[in-house]
Amino acid sequence: MTTGPVGLFAPQPQRPRLGAVALASGAAWVLAGNDTGSMVTASPRLYPHMWSWDAAFIMVGLAQLDVHRAAREMETLLGGQWADGMIPHIVFSDETGYFPGPERWETALLGEHAPAAPHTSGICQPPVHAVALRKIVDAGRRRSGADQRRAEALLEWAWPRLFAWQRWLATRRDPLGTGLIAVTHGWESGMDNSPRWDSAYAAVRPGPDLPPYTRKDLDEVGDEGERPSDAEYDRYLWLIEEMRRAGYRSDEIVRSGSFLVGDVFMSAVFALSCDVLAELGEESGRSGEQVALLRDWAARSRAAVAATRDPVTGLARDFDVRAGEWIATPSVAGFSPLLCGGLEPDARAALVATLEGPDWTGHPDLATGSLPTVSPSSPGFLPKQYWRGPQWPVISWLFSWAMRRGGMDDTAAGIRAETLRLVSDGTFAEYYHPLTGAPLGSLSQSWTAAVVLDWLYEG
Repeated sequence: MTTGPVGLFAPQPQRPRLGAVALASGAAWVLAGNDTGSMVTASPRLYPHMWSWDAAFIMVGLAQLDVHRAAREMETLLGGQWADGMIPHIVFSDETGYFPGPERWETALLGEHAPAAPHTSGICQPPVHAVALRKIVDAGRRRSGADQRRAEALLEWAWPRLFAWQRWLATRRDPLGTGLIAVTHGWESGMDNSPRWDSAYAAVRPGPDLPPYTRKDLDEVGDEGERPSDAEYDRYLWLIEEMRRAGYRSDEIVRSGSFLVGDVFMSAVFALSCDVLAELGEESGRSGEQVALLRDWAARSRAAVAATRDPVTGLARDFDVRAGEWIATPSVAGFSPLLCGGLEPDARAALVATLEGPDWTGHPDLATGSLPTVSPSSPGFLPKQYWRGPQWPVISWLFSWAMRRGGMDDTAAGIRAETLRLVSDGTFAEYYHPLTGAPLGSLSQSWTAAVVLDWLYEG
């Protein structure tokens, strides 16, 4: 049964829908319009820099258009990699007006391992970069000639850098030693204000000496109800302040930071990426010892993800390390085992049935059967607010790609078809209202355009 104010949202007038050719052309136009030459910014106004996992998905779309341009995007992102292996969640462009910008982070001044240039943030995001490298290499090999040579050269250059990134996560962000990768800020999860983090954020107490700030995001998104609250932003900025005072030392942040949560989604993406990077390593003759480490890390995290499942709902859970408690808040992250595998066949079938059932993609009030971030049946479902209900095409793409890889072809095809129906208005929105299909957040969002392109090119 649906709970919450679903009935308040009447369907919107039907917008014109684009066919596949027009949709692909529009997606390519978005990527070209957001391209500065060295990076494709996340969106033209709200996000004028390079976000780590956005960039990886953008590479997936660029690979279908121009292997050389996709390779250059990877090179730009890894140009901001820290000396210890971390890929920061933002590599800043020369644009101003975004908050918190480099002057708030001051990583080059305070972080021992941070690059002097380009300026970066001091936290990370989910490690989907091996998936992007896989897509670029595959596109180059299909086309042969100069494209193949460019892709193989990128593989040779990027593989050790991505190995260092996976190693950083395995050695710096597994505080329990189980394979469950921890985040030290909700932003690291990519799902910034998901209800997954409410209880952990509630324990964060911003100090009276939190430096003042002025938000910029509300200038670009007119409806404040779509964005996190000021109280949430105080907590976000306080965690950054703690990191600054710790000199961005990862061991100290994990030891004493106010926020430390074993992130089941991050862990599943980590396991998936370890396997993908290991495959690329085997194909290109990389060190057998390094490939074996990737396989070991993948197996450990895959088992950790499977072990988080709630015995009642079957959904995967996060673990609040500071509180010593499971976080059972239902969200799309509950389906993380479908990204990395590791479940017995019956358990996997049950989880797929839940995904396709009336509380999730089969919910009768959804405009399309794309993945909502929170079930419309949940009391905490907020259909307009960021990661608290809306449908994000990029999340649907990731699940669809991983499920095809895992042999769940029918479910993957259904997610693809329903999400393409959602985005066929051609706005390429950051996210969409799950009950009306209305575009929300920033429009002409690069990663939305990119995954649409990949789906249309590869089917």
